[in-house]
Amino acid sequence: MEFSRVDIMDGKQGFDAIFHFATEGILVTNEKSEIILSNPSLNKLFGYESNELIGQKIEVLVPKRYAINHISQRDEFQKNPHSRAMGAGVNLFGLNKSGKEFPVEISLSTYVVDDKRFVVAFILDISLRKAAEEKLKNYSADLEKKVTNRTLILQEAINELEKTKFELNEALEKEKELNEMKSRFVSMASHEFRTPLATIISSLSLVKTYGDKNDSEKQDKHINKIKSSITNLTDILNDFLSISKLEEGKVENIREDFLIDLFVNDIVSETQSLCKSGQKIDYSHEGDTIISLDKKMLKNILFNLLSNAAKFSNADSIINIRTQRTDDCLKLSVEDQGIGISKKDQKHLFQRFFRAKNASNIQGTGLGLNIIENYIELMDGTISFKSEENKGTIFNIQFPQ
Repeated sequence: MEFSRVDIMDGKQGFDAIFHFATEGILVTNEKSEIILSNPSLNKLFGYESNELIGQKIEVLVPKRYAINHISQRDEFQKNPHSRAMGAGVNLFGLNKSGKEFPVEISLSTYVVDDKRFVVAFILDISLRKAAEEKLKNYSADLEKKVTNRTLILQEAINELEKTKFELNEALEKEKELNEMKSRFVSMASHEFRTPLATIISSLSLVKTYGDKNDSEKQDKHINKIKSSITNLTDILNDFLSISKLEEGKVENIREDFLIDLFVNDIVSETQSLCKSGQKIDYSHEGDTIISLDKKMLKNILFNLLSNAAKFSNADSIINIRTQRTDDCLKLSVEDQGIGISKKDQKHLFQRFFRAKNASNIQGTGLGLNIIENYIELMDGTISFKSEENKGTIFNIQFPQ
């Protein structure tokens, strides 16, 4: 007699075939969560002999750290039994007889026989899948790390390129500035040197002429012009030498103690010879007279400011110089009644070779105030000024003591 495939599967032999030869682990528990059936695959999966699990609680297959939670979860399942896959989004583990844990995937189904409810669990060992997932995860992490490292390397390269670009632009700007300074220097030098040299040559010729005529008065006049022109040339060369030393870092701040009132009076006496007819330098001091500064640099600062005040002021004007010694600083000011500085030009006043528009016809290199500012910085001082066109200028300087 032949049986159809449906007949075989509906019979006990068909059930036994599925139960015994299924590759999944299958177990059946009663309402007390006791194991009443386990197929060969499940026994092998958990390391038990045939029928060894019968009568034991299902928690024997659960790692101890999950056992308490598992009891409450299966009690809840018993209250509301339904077919479902366990552990969605959660890692589940089984515990074999030797105490080794392994990842599993579990599906639950229920059925009722003679008013008794049973639970069927289908259990798969997913160790290989988890290993593959972990390998893929590690590979992804390694790949991400490599991408991150290469991104960092690329970013570093970009940063280096940006830095190089910035340095190159800075170098180009400095070169451009240097070329502009060279052009201004050549223009200024050709003008400033040509004028006194022309005066010297002309005056030398006239000195000889008036010497032949025994006109000593006019001869002395032109000798003084020669001396003045030589002084101007010396001042220009000194400015260039000072700039060069400052650029090369050869200027040192050498402090020494001295009397400020005597020091300034000596400089006023020297500068008076440069003043125009009727110009007067008025000096006053307040406080202690002993100070500590670099005398050479301070002399250069005062001489430059006083000579500028005389140069840019009219005859019969007064130049005021004031010094004040307090507990922690020396205050110094030089005030004139000269042509002043326009608002537009004031921001450029300390730049090299800068000449204000209203001073373009007055002899000068445009280096003096830049040199002064550098000297003051070397002595840890500060300089500021106030000026108004045709009303004069006042420079205020402070040095810590």
